[in-house]
Amino acid sequence: MLTRSMRKPLLGLLCACGLAGSSLHAGLPDFAAAPYPVAADQWPFVGGDPAGTWFSALRDINDTNAGQLGFAWAYDMGTDRGQEATPLVIDGVMYTSGVWGIVYALDATNGKLLWQFDPGIDPASARNACCDTVNRGIAVRDGVVFVASEDGRLHALDAKTGAEKWAADTIINRHQTYASTGAVVLTSDAVVIGNSGADLGDGSTRGYISAWDIKTGAFKWRFFTVPPAPGQPFEHPELALAAKSWGPDHDGRYQNGGTVWDGLSYDAQTDQIVFGTANASPYVRAKSAAERHDDLFNASIIAVDAHSGRMNWYYQETPGDAWDYDAVQKFIFANLPVGGETRRVVMQASKNGFYYTLDLKSGKLLAADAFTYVNWASGVDLATGRPHFTPIADYSAKPKNVYPSWAGGHTWNPMSFSPTTGLVYIPTLDVPNVMVNLPRNGGELDHLEGFFNANGIIPDDTYDVPTLSRLFGPLPSKAELQKERGKTSLVREVLKAWDPVAHKVVWEHVTSEGNRGYDGGVLSTAGNIVVQGRGDGTLRVYNATTGAQITAIQTGTHIMAAPMTYRIGGVQYIAVQAGYGGIGISYPIPPGDAAYRNMNTNRILVFKLGGGPVPQPQLRPDPFDYPAPPALNATPAVIARGEAKFTEFCSRCHVFGPGVTPDLSRLPAEVHAMFNDIVLKGALAGLGMAPLNDMVSPGDVDAIHAYLIDQQRQGYTAQHKNTATN
Repeated sequence: MLTRSMRKPLLGLLCACGLAGSSLHAGLPDFAAAPYPVAADQWPFVGGDPAGTWFSALRDINDTNAGQLGFAWAYDMGTDRGQEATPLVIDGVMYTSGVWGIVYALDATNGKLLWQFDPGIDPASARNACCDTVNRGIAVRDGVVFVASEDGRLHALDAKTGAEKWAADTIINRHQTYASTGAVVLTSDAVVIGNSGADLGDGSTRGYISAWDIKTGAFKWRFFTVPPAPGQPFEHPELALAAKSWGPDHDGRYQNGGTVWDGLSYDAQTDQIVFGTANASPYVRAKSAAERHDDLFNASIIAVDAHSGRMNWYYQETPGDAWDYDAVQKFIFANLPVGGETRRVVMQASKNGFYYTLDLKSGKLLAADAFTYVNWASGVDLATGRPHFTPIADYSAKPKNVYPSWAGGHTWNPMSFSPTTGLVYIPTLDVPNVMVNLPRNGGELDHLEGFFNANGIIPDDTYDVPTLSRLFGPLPSKAELQKERGKTSLVREVLKAWDPVAHKVVWEHVTSEGNRGYDGGVLSTAGNIVVQGRGDGTLRVYNATTGAQITAIQTGTHIMAAPMTYRIGGVQYIAVQAGYGGIGISYPIPPGDAAYRNMNTNRILVFKLGGGPVPQPQLRPDPFDYPAPPALNATPAVIARGEAKFTEFCSRCHVFGPGVTPDLSRLPAEVHAMFNDIVLKGALAGLGMAPLNDMVSPGDVDAIHAYLIDQQRQGYTAQHKNTATN
């Protein structure tokens, strides 16, 4: 592990939100969480404080009265895609970001719009966003709002008016599939931003973070997470170490991935930026043990000096990642008792299913424990930091059902650390996927956009073995998969209260089962409550100590983002952004939620004690009717080819059934008439459908269209048959 001593002395350890020893529960250590106190009435950082705890010292709403929560006000954001940001409240103003990086400033007492900033994104650039045109938050300091727009531009805005003070283009190559969806982070003198794209295209993105002067937007430094092509000079010395880990078959045509699309954090006490990196790109996902190389610095946690951008330390969570185990989940800084002494630590519930605790100054691994069901590794060696791989990790010759799935045991949805209970509240995915080596498994596909040469098929209620086996090759039955878990559902989401000192789950609630609900992030407070939104549209409040549910408020809108809380005029509010999307863009709205047909209506919802019922959004028209299909003269072979090409290139965004993007099996006649112009010429680029002429041929498009007409014909016939029968 590469380390170097820190030149700056540690500052005094101060507790988050002004919580000093006597305010903590008896018997608990003094969990100092933040570098300096935060005014409890406000929420000035995306994570509540610089430590990213998603915790508030407010206690007016608490475990004795939270059942009285009700509607205070709402703001319609005017969009209908995924909402993943947590608002900020500073001096009575709520600042937040929505899709594309649109910024809103609202009166935090009533939701009145003060100003709005639209970065003017070319909708065609949505193609570069892996998982919807989302944005995970902004930063505010000294009267300036900072946001990264979806196209990778960094904007500094006047906090009073929304006027742009400066802008910087942070993308190093506009011909590559870069996008920015994460929240920016501020150091003492810089704005730092990452980007995404490691899952897309032909592997044409190379991960990095870059720092820009906080006052002028001038470029300061850039840290690349992966080495350049063989034979090219290293931009900084750390890349020489990384290059040695890529093995002899490192193909210089590709950019290696390792993007930093979320989880950027800054610790003032050590004056360093801590961030995680994503998967390699492109990569042979189906690797045998003999083929596996570490591929540094992918799937790693890295700490760099905030002024120079030089690496202080790194730790690789998943060497030779073959399962899409990005390490970009959000971090929490805290003081924990370790081995009889208090250590300043960084904690992460990783996508790979292990809860990691590292010394924040040195990067030394202190703990790594499974917080959810894991079968790709049996544990982590604390001396070497390396996982103990199991035979299930190798799916190169045969499909394996791997826990956690590519979606992770925990993903971008924020977890929360309460210094009053000493517990971390984790929105957990207890979900597997059947990992398939596409070229070797005998199916029709050898490529899948976003997965390269492999696929991870989640065995939920839509797991149709005959259809899937035709495309991907022979797959295990659901009954066979169920044997491993016994009576536990194969697919479920769970809210877990995790003790990071005792390394165990204290309490848990199953929040969805059978299908992913895409449930939200978590807030905890000194009022001994935990707040989480769910995919079924409810905002739920739990007792933070016992896990007992206190209340559930139906909002009518899917909630993925984490809530926050603030107080104005003596009134405490809880707020959350709501709207379905994100990675869920490529899945139908969960069946239990689809009845609302309004789950991705984008709103900011605010609650207070004594409030009323939440106004429900207007219901959508029934999306299940099939229009009459056009004539179809294609052969079964062409239709089959179209199914394969649709799966390869279109299924990343489009699903059959109610979802965020249009259901292409239910197209009206006018869309059928312009189908080729849409796909090849970008006729609907203004709505976010970029042309795919560099990925598919005219013959491919004809085959895809034939397949979709055939699907519509089958649905239309069945629909009218059922109508006649009834």
